[in-house]
Parts: sequence; structure tokens; C-alpha cells
Amino acid sequence: MNDAVKDAVISSLNKQSSVDSVKSVTLVEAVNMALASEMRRDADVVILGEDIAVNGGVFRTTANLQKEFGNKRVLDTPLAETLIAGITVGMASQGLKPVAEIQFMGFIYAAMEQIISHASRLRNRTRGRLSCPLVIRAPFGGGIHAPEHHCESTEALFAHIPGIRVVIPSSPLRAYGLLLAAIRNPDPVIFLEPKRIYRAVSQPVPDNGEALPLDTCFTLREGSDMTLISWGAMIHETLEAATRLAEANISAEVIDVATISPLDMDTICASVAKTGRCVIVHEAARSNGVGGEIAACLAEQSLFDLKAPVVRVTGYDTIMPYFRNEQHYLPSTAMIVEAAQKLMSYQ
Repeated sequence: MNDAVKDAVISSLNKQSSVDSVKSVTLVEAVNMALASEMRRDADVVILGEDIAVNGGVFRTTANLQKEFGNKRVLDTPLAETLIAGITVGMASQGLKPVAEIQFMGFIYAAMEQIISHASRLRNRTRGRLSCPLVIRAPFGGGIHAPEHHCESTEALFAHIPGIRVVIPSSPLRAYGLLLAAIRNPDPVIFLEPKRIYRAVSQPVPDNGEALPLDTCFTLREGSDMTLISWGAMIHETLEAATRLAEANISAEVIDVATISPLDMDTICASVAKTGRCVIVHEAARSNGVGGEIAACLAEQSLFDLKAPVVRVTGYDTIMPYFRNEQHYLPSTAMIVEAAQKLMSYQ
């Protein structure tokens, strides 16, 4: 990424922060700030997971929290994801607000029984007598040369389950505000943190306890010729693509979905009504992904606004390869630019 493009991307990411004197932090640090802020504000918030207390987690997102809040609120657990999820549901049903960490998203499958059969259904099962205010955090996505089971982007598995919110930040600012909102939400939230950008970008994040809205897309860049839609780490390639398109006199609007379930289709449809063209970008496998759901909704709600077919730029319908080939799997800026330029041929 050249300096001009990098500056444009960072400017877009900083769009919602106007505080110049605030310390710049990484996404890892923003998550840590949000957890500490909410634990100070609300004594019912507890955090738990494998190696998160003494060691501060694999990525150090929970570093030093046990020192401040003690071992009754910051708990190391056995290496047992089913147990972690079950305890979390039990805590939430009894008035606590647990935030559990699954060390990598590839290990979350053992916890799905508790998440799907209990966390998502507790409010309905008890006719509203009980809620389940829990957050399950997990690093996800590729790009860090990790081994198998550490690179999945399987957010669509959870987006399909009624009763669960699925939230994915794309920057430190959004990680801080969305995590606060997730912890305060009365129902379960799967909070997926794109580890490829854990330390890739820093930006000013005021530690002011202000949450960002869930269930809402964020418009990172205004445009008139097409809408580029993405979430998580791929927002950075998408913003870079928008900058390169601008050099070719193509004006691209960039939408950060942020909450992939439930989807904020009002914002997406309003953007497509303005631009008439849409490219959806995600690193997860193409088939049955969230991009397909967005495209289907656009076909139902915005067909007569479209000047061209909706295009998806995605990962492949295969297991994420080992690190020597993972860059061939992940969508690139060049792929997004190429797809966008093809769309401009439709008049």
C-alpha cells in the first residue's frame, strides 16, 4: 500500500473520531479498554476463557485485567470450549454479564451446542422471564500465517441462528464502541475480532464509555458510482480499492456492515439507490455466505435501482490453505478494483 493510499484509508477509518488529543490504540488495545471500562462501570461483568487471566490471552487482549479486577471476575478456564459456553450461559441466566473468549474461532464448534440450543433460545423458552446477556469473543479470519483451525471465517454459521447477534469490528474505534454495546445488550452476542488487523492500524479512541449502535451499518466513504460493502479486516482492502478507483474517476461509497445479523438493509439499500451498482467483499467462502444474503435482499428490495448485477468478491469454497498459499485465498485490492471496473461497463 503506497503512502497516499494508506493515508486515505486511515482517514476513512478515523471518520467517526474527531478527538485529536486522544491516544492512538490498536484493535487489541481497544478491546482491552472496552472490557476494563465496562467492568469498572458494572460489577456484574465477568470475563473468562483459556489463558485469559494470568497470561492475558494469546493475543493479550485481556492483559492486566486480573490485576485490576481480581480472580473472581477474570477467570482462567480449562481447555474446554463446551464448558466455557455452558458456564457462560449459566452465569447470564442468573444475572451476571459474562464475556467469554474462545481462543480461535476454529475452536468454537464445540461450543455451538450451548450457543444454539440454549443461549439463543433462553428468552423464548422462558417466555421472557430470563434473558441471556452474554458475549462470546473470538479472533477470526486469515492472514497471520496460523495453522489449520486458526484461520476460519465462518460467521455465516451464527448469522443463520435466530436469537443471536453477530458483530464484527473493522477498526479500533468500532471495536471499542461495539464491544461496549454488545456487553450491555440483553441478549447473546457473538463478537468476532479480525486478528489480521489486531495490530495493523492505530487510531484515536477516547475511553469515554460511549457505545456505538448495534444493528447499524457505518458509511466510511461517500460515493456516487457504486457501493462497496464489506466488514472486518476486508474493510481495509475495500477502502484501498475505493481510493484506487477514485484515481480512475470512479466514485465508490464504502459501507462497513459491522453487525451482520441482524442486517441493516435500510442503509445498504439507500446507498445502492444512490449509486446503482454494488460489490460485496468478504474473505469467507463464497457459497451460502453473508454476501449472498445481502445480494438476495438487494434483488428483493432494490432491483429497479440497480444498473448492473450485484458482484461478490470472496474467498473460495475450500478450506483455508496453509500460510504459504493463504494470500492466494484472501480477496485482494486488485480483485475488488477489477470487479468494480467491470460493473462500470454496464450503462
